[in-house]
Amino acid sequence: MELVTTVGELRAKLDELANARSGKAAGRRALRGLVPTMGALHAGHRSLLERMCHECGVNVVSIFVNPRQFGPREDLGRYPRTLPADMALCEAAGVHIVFAPAMDEVYPAGYCTNVHVAGLTERWCGAARPGHFDGVTTVVAKLFLMCAPDRAYFGEKDYQQLVAVRRMARDLDIPVEIAACPTVREVDELALSSRNAYLSPAERAVAPRLYAGLAGMQERFADGITSVRELVAAGEEIISGGSEAGPEGPAFRMEYLAVVDPSTLEPRETALAGDRALVAAYLGSTRLIDNVALGTEPNKVRGKC
Repeated sequence: MELVTTVGELRAKLDELANARSGKAAGRRALRGLVPTMGALHAGHRSLLERMCHECGVNVVSIFVNPRQFGPREDLGRYPRTLPADMALCEAAGVHIVFAPAMDEVYPAGYCTNVHVAGLTERWCGAARPGHFDGVTTVVAKLFLMCAPDRAYFGEKDYQQLVAVRRMARDLDIPVEIAACPTVREVDELALSSRNAYLSPAERAVAPRLYAGLAGMQERFADGITSVRELVAAGEEIISGGSEAGPEGPAFRMEYLAVVDPSTLEPRETALAGDRALVAAYLGSTRLIDNVALGTEPNKVRGKC
Protein backbone atom coordinates (compact mmCIF):
# COMPACT_ATOMS: atom_id res chain seq x y z
CA MET A 1 0.00 0.00 0.00
CA GLU A 2 1.19 3.50 -0.79
CA LEU A 3 0.35 6.95 0.53
CA VAL A 4 0.14 9.67 -2.12
CA THR A 5 -0.63 13.34 -1.59
CA THR A 6 -0.91 14.90 -5.07
CA VAL A 7 -3.17 14.28 -8.04
CA GLY A 8 -0.12 13.68 -10.24
CA GLU A 9 1.17 10.96 -7.89
CA LEU A 10 -2.29 9.41 -7.67
CA ARG A 11 -2.73 9.15 -11.43
CA ALA A 12 0.79 7.84 -11.97
CA LYS A 13 0.31 5.13 -9.35
CA LEU A 14 -3.09 4.18 -10.76
CA ASP A 15 -1.58 3.81 -14.24
CA GLU A 16 1.24 1.70 -12.79
CA LEU A 17 -1.20 -0.61 -11.02
CA ALA A 18 -3.45 -0.89 -14.08
CA ASN A 19 -0.50 -1.84 -16.28
CA ALA A 20 0.74 -4.39 -13.76
CA ARG A 21 -2.67 -6.07 -13.64
CA SER A 22 -3.52 -5.96 -17.34
CA GLY A 23 -1.73 -9.22 -18.10
CA LYS A 24 -3.39 -11.00 -15.17
CA ALA A 25 -6.95 -10.15 -16.10
CA ALA A 26 -7.14 -12.15 -19.35
CA GLY A 27 -7.50 -8.97 -21.35
CA ARG A 28 -10.12 -7.47 -19.06
CA ARG A 29 -9.37 -4.21 -17.30
CA ALA A 30 -9.52 -4.57 -13.54
CA LEU A 31 -12.23 -2.48 -11.92
CA ARG A 32 -10.98 0.62 -10.11
CA GLY A 33 -12.66 1.28 -6.78
CA LEU A 34 -12.84 4.36 -4.55
CA VAL A 35 -14.02 4.94 -0.99
CA PRO A 36 -14.08 8.70 -0.26
CA THR A 37 -13.65 9.46 3.46
CA MET A 38 -12.68 12.19 5.89
CA GLY A 39 -10.59 9.77 7.91
CA ALA A 40 -11.20 8.74 11.54
CA LEU A 41 -12.02 5.35 10.04
CA HIS A 42 -14.10 2.84 11.99
CA ALA A 43 -15.74 -0.53 11.39
CA GLY A 44 -18.37 1.09 9.18
CA HIS A 45 -15.67 2.33 6.84
CA ARG A 46 -13.94 -1.05 7.06
CA SER A 47 -17.05 -2.72 5.64
CA LEU A 48 -16.85 -0.38 2.61
CA LEU A 49 -13.14 -1.08 2.15
CA GLU A 50 -13.58 -4.84 2.38
CA ARG A 51 -16.38 -4.84 -0.18
CA MET A 52 -14.34 -2.63 -2.53
CA CYS A 53 -11.27 -4.84 -2.21
CA HIS A 54 -13.39 -7.93 -2.88
CA GLU A 55 -14.99 -6.46 -6.00
CA CYS A 56 -12.25 -4.31 -7.54
CA GLY A 57 -8.71 -4.98 -8.70
CA VAL A 58 -7.33 -1.48 -8.04
CA ASN A 59 -8.45 0.20 -4.83
CA VAL A 60 -8.18 3.77 -3.53
CA VAL A 61 -9.24 5.36 -0.26
CA SER A 62 -9.23 9.15 -0.08
CA ILE A 63 -8.74 10.84 3.30
CA PHE A 64 -9.52 14.55 3.24
CA VAL A 65 -11.30 16.61 5.90
CA ASN A 66 -13.32 18.80 3.58
CA PRO A 67 -13.89 22.29 5.04
CA ARG A 68 -16.60 23.12 2.50
CA GLN A 69 -19.07 20.71 4.08
CA PHE A 70 -18.78 22.20 7.57
CA GLY A 71 -20.85 25.17 8.68
CA PRO A 72 -19.35 28.14 10.56
CA ARG A 73 -20.40 26.76 13.97
CA GLU A 74 -19.72 23.10 13.26
CA ASP A 75 -16.92 20.81 14.35
CA LEU A 76 -14.24 21.25 11.66
CA GLY A 77 -11.58 22.20 14.20
CA ARG A 78 -12.15 19.21 16.46
CA TYR A 79 -12.90 16.65 13.77
CA PRO A 80 -10.56 13.71 14.56
CA ARG A 81 -7.47 13.33 12.38
CA THR A 82 -6.03 9.84 12.82
CA LEU A 83 -3.98 9.16 9.69
CA PRO A 84 -1.61 6.50 11.15
CA ALA A 85 -4.52 4.41 12.46
CA ASP A 86 -6.45 4.99 9.23
CA MET A 87 -3.47 3.78 7.20
CA ALA A 88 -3.24 0.62 9.29
CA LEU A 89 -6.94 -0.14 8.79
CA CYS A 90 -6.63 0.43 5.02
CA GLU A 91 -3.58 -1.82 4.73
CA ALA A 92 -5.29 -4.60 6.69
CA ALA A 93 -8.28 -4.39 4.31
CA GLY A 94 -6.08 -4.71 1.21
CA VAL A 95 -6.23 -1.15 -0.09
CA HIS A 96 -3.59 -0.27 -2.70
CA ILE A 97 -3.50 3.55 -2.45
CA VAL A 98 -4.39 6.04 0.27
CA PHE A 99 -4.83 9.50 -1.24
CA ALA A 100 -4.43 12.16 1.48
CA PRO A 101 -4.11 15.51 -0.28
CA ALA A 102 -3.34 18.86 1.32
CA MET A 103 -5.94 21.62 1.23
CA ASP A 104 -4.34 23.52 -1.64
CA GLU A 105 -4.15 20.35 -3.72
CA VAL A 106 -7.94 20.07 -3.63
CA TYR A 107 -8.78 23.79 -3.55
CA PRO A 108 -5.89 25.72 -5.12
CA ALA A 109 -5.66 29.49 -4.87
CA GLY A 110 -8.48 31.15 -6.80
CA TYR A 111 -10.75 28.10 -6.70
CA CYS A 112 -14.32 29.27 -7.42
CA THR A 113 -16.35 26.30 -8.74
CA ASN A 114 -19.26 24.71 -6.88
CA VAL A 115 -21.45 21.68 -7.61
CA HIS A 116 -25.08 22.04 -6.52
CA VAL A 117 -27.67 19.26 -6.80
CA ALA A 118 -30.97 21.13 -6.82
CA GLY A 119 -34.07 19.61 -5.27
CA LEU A 120 -32.42 16.80 -3.34
CA THR A 121 -30.29 18.92 -1.03
CA GLU A 122 -32.55 21.67 0.28
CA ARG A 123 -34.62 19.60 2.71
CA TRP A 124 -33.70 17.58 5.79
CA CYS A 125 -30.00 17.85 6.56
CA GLY A 126 -29.66 20.46 3.83
CA ALA A 127 -32.14 22.77 5.55
CA ALA A 128 -30.29 22.52 8.85
CA ARG A 129 -26.81 22.73 7.32
CA PRO A 130 -26.90 25.28 4.46
CA GLY A 131 -24.15 24.62 1.93
CA HIS A 132 -23.23 21.23 3.39
CA PHE A 133 -24.26 19.17 0.39
CA ASP A 134 -22.68 21.60 -2.05
CA GLY A 135 -19.44 20.93 -0.20
CA VAL A 136 -19.99 17.18 -0.39
CA THR A 137 -20.91 16.99 -4.06
CA THR A 138 -18.15 19.41 -5.07
CA VAL A 139 -15.38 17.43 -3.37
CA VAL A 140 -16.80 14.08 -4.51
CA ALA A 141 -17.01 15.30 -8.11
CA LYS A 142 -13.36 16.36 -7.87
CA LEU A 143 -12.35 13.00 -6.41
CA PHE A 144 -14.17 11.19 -9.21
CA LEU A 145 -12.25 13.24 -11.78
CA MET A 146 -8.94 12.82 -9.95
CA CYS A 147 -9.28 9.05 -9.55
CA ALA A 148 -11.63 8.02 -12.40
CA PRO A 149 -13.12 5.09 -10.45
CA ASP A 150 -15.40 2.53 -12.04
CA ARG A 151 -17.19 2.04 -8.74
CA ALA A 152 -17.43 4.25 -5.63
CA TYR A 153 -18.72 3.04 -2.28
CA PHE A 154 -20.95 5.02 0.09
CA GLY A 155 -22.70 4.00 3.30
CA GLU A 156 -26.47 4.13 3.58
CA LYS A 157 -26.23 5.83 6.98
CA ASP A 158 -25.74 9.16 5.15
CA TYR A 159 -28.74 8.44 2.96
CA GLN A 160 -29.36 11.95 1.65
CA GLN A 161 -25.68 12.19 0.70
CA LEU A 162 -25.91 8.85 -1.12
CA VAL A 163 -28.93 9.98 -3.15
CA ALA A 164 -27.37 13.37 -3.96
CA VAL A 165 -24.05 11.86 -5.08
CA ARG A 166 -25.82 9.31 -7.26
CA ARG A 167 -27.86 12.05 -8.94
CA MET A 168 -24.79 14.26 -9.36
CA ALA A 169 -22.86 11.49 -11.11
CA ARG A 170 -25.79 10.73 -13.38
CA ASP A 171 -26.53 14.34 -14.25
CA LEU A 172 -22.87 15.12 -15.04
CA ASP A 173 -22.38 11.88 -17.02
CA ILE A 174 -19.53 10.78 -14.75
CA PRO A 175 -19.01 7.09 -15.64
CA VAL A 176 -19.00 5.69 -12.13
CA GLU A 177 -21.30 3.20 -10.43
CA ILE A 178 -22.39 4.32 -6.96
CA ALA A 179 -22.47 1.27 -4.70
CA ALA A 180 -24.63 1.60 -1.56
CA CYS A 181 -23.47 -0.32 1.52
CA PRO A 182 -25.66 -1.15 4.56
CA THR A 183 -25.33 0.83 7.77
CA VAL A 184 -23.00 -0.88 10.25
CA ARG A 185 -24.12 -0.78 13.88
CA GLU A 186 -22.76 -1.35 17.34
CA VAL A 187 -24.16 -4.29 19.30
CA ASP A 188 -26.71 -1.92 20.88
CA GLU A 189 -27.88 -0.74 17.41
CA LEU A 190 -26.26 2.71 17.38
CA ALA A 191 -25.09 3.48 13.85
CA LEU A 192 -21.31 3.74 13.68
CA SER A 193 -20.07 7.31 13.22
CA SER A 194 -16.86 9.19 13.87
CA ARG A 195 -18.94 11.66 15.90
CA ASN A 196 -20.02 9.00 18.40
CA ALA A 197 -16.72 9.69 20.16
CA TYR A 198 -18.10 13.11 21.18
CA LEU A 199 -20.86 11.53 23.30
CA SER A 200 -20.50 11.55 27.08
CA PRO A 201 -21.03 8.19 28.84
CA ALA A 202 -24.55 9.21 29.82
CA GLU A 203 -25.36 10.33 26.28
CA ARG A 204 -23.87 7.18 24.79
CA ALA A 205 -26.13 5.10 27.03
CA VAL A 206 -29.31 6.60 25.55
CA ALA A 207 -28.07 7.11 21.98
CA PRO A 208 -29.52 3.76 20.78
CA ARG A 209 -33.02 5.23 21.22
CA LEU A 210 -32.54 6.90 17.85
CA TYR A 211 -32.48 3.57 16.05
CA ALA A 212 -35.11 2.15 18.41
CA GLY A 213 -37.51 4.83 17.22
CA LEU A 214 -36.87 3.95 13.58
CA ALA A 215 -37.21 0.24 14.30
CA GLY A 216 -40.52 0.98 16.02
CA MET A 217 -41.70 2.70 12.85
CA GLN A 218 -40.68 -0.36 10.83
CA GLU A 219 -42.66 -2.61 13.18
CA ARG A 220 -45.78 -0.47 12.99
CA PHE A 221 -45.56 -0.31 9.21
CA ALA A 222 -45.30 -4.12 9.16
CA ASP A 223 -48.47 -4.18 11.31
CA GLY A 224 -50.29 -2.27 8.57
CA ILE A 225 -49.98 1.35 9.73
CA THR A 226 -49.24 3.56 6.71
CA SER A 227 -50.17 7.00 8.08
CA VAL A 228 -46.91 8.90 8.29
CA ARG A 229 -48.35 11.03 11.08
CA GLU A 230 -48.92 7.92 13.19
CA LEU A 231 -45.56 6.39 12.30
CA VAL A 232 -43.67 9.56 13.20
CA ALA A 233 -45.58 9.94 16.48
CA ALA A 234 -44.64 6.39 17.43
CA GLY A 235 -40.98 6.96 16.57
CA GLU A 236 -40.85 10.25 18.48
CA GLU A 237 -42.32 8.65 21.60
CA ILE A 238 -39.58 6.00 21.67
CA ILE A 239 -36.77 8.44 20.90
CA SER A 240 -37.95 10.85 23.59
CA GLY A 241 -37.78 8.13 26.22
CA GLY A 242 -41.30 6.76 26.25
CA SER A 243 -42.33 3.46 27.75
CA GLU A 244 -40.60 1.35 25.09
CA ALA A 245 -37.27 3.14 25.31
CA GLY A 246 -36.00 2.01 28.71
CA PRO A 247 -34.57 4.21 31.47
CA GLU A 248 -34.47 7.97 31.36
CA GLY A 249 -31.31 9.87 30.48
CA PRO A 250 -30.13 12.87 28.47
CA ALA A 251 -32.81 14.16 26.11
CA PHE A 252 -32.66 14.28 22.33
CA ARG A 253 -33.39 17.56 20.54
CA MET A 254 -35.19 16.48 17.41
CA GLU A 255 -34.27 18.17 14.15
CA TYR A 256 -36.50 16.07 11.94
CA LEU A 257 -38.14 12.66 11.74
CA ALA A 258 -39.78 11.95 8.39
CA VAL A 259 -40.80 9.32 5.87
CA VAL A 260 -39.67 10.10 2.34
CA ASP A 261 -39.66 8.78 -1.20
CA PRO A 262 -36.35 6.89 -1.46
CA SER A 263 -35.39 8.47 -4.80
CA THR A 264 -36.68 12.06 -4.59
CA LEU A 265 -36.57 12.50 -0.77
CA GLU A 266 -39.98 14.18 -0.96
CA PRO A 267 -42.04 13.72 2.21
CA ARG A 268 -44.84 11.17 2.23
CA GLU A 269 -48.21 11.41 3.89
CA THR A 270 -48.94 7.72 3.32
CA ALA A 271 -45.97 5.37 3.56
CA LEU A 272 -45.15 2.79 0.90
CA ALA A 273 -42.88 -0.24 1.12
CA GLY A 274 -39.31 0.85 0.39
CA ASP A 275 -39.78 4.40 1.67
CA ARG A 276 -37.06 5.72 3.97
CA ALA A 277 -37.60 6.86 7.53
CA LEU A 278 -34.98 9.55 8.19
CA VAL A 279 -34.00 11.10 11.51
CA ALA A 280 -31.58 13.74 12.74
CA ALA A 281 -31.31 14.82 16.37
CA TYR A 282 -28.88 16.38 18.80
CA LEU A 283 -27.77 14.59 21.93
CA GLY A 284 -25.99 17.25 23.92
CA SER A 285 -23.83 19.01 21.33
CA THR A 286 -23.51 15.96 19.07
CA ARG A 287 -25.64 15.67 15.97
CA LEU A 288 -26.67 12.10 15.09
CA ILE A 289 -28.42 10.83 11.98
CA ASP A 290 -29.87 7.48 10.98
CA ASN A 291 -32.39 5.94 8.61
CA VAL A 292 -34.15 2.68 7.76
CA ALA A 293 -36.20 1.34 4.89
CA LEU A 294 -39.83 0.58 5.64
CA GLY A 295 -41.05 -2.86 4.67
CA THR A 296 -37.72 -4.53 5.48
CA GLU A 297 -36.30 -6.36 8.46
CA PRO A 298 -34.24 -4.24 10.91
CA ASN A 299 -30.58 -3.85 9.93
CA LYS A 300 -28.40 -6.48 11.61
CA VAL A 301 -24.95 -5.53 10.25
CA ARG A 302 -22.65 -5.26 13.24
CA GLY A 303 -19.33 -3.51 13.59
CA LYS A 304 -18.04 -6.09 16.04
CA CYS A 305 -18.77 -9.23 14.07
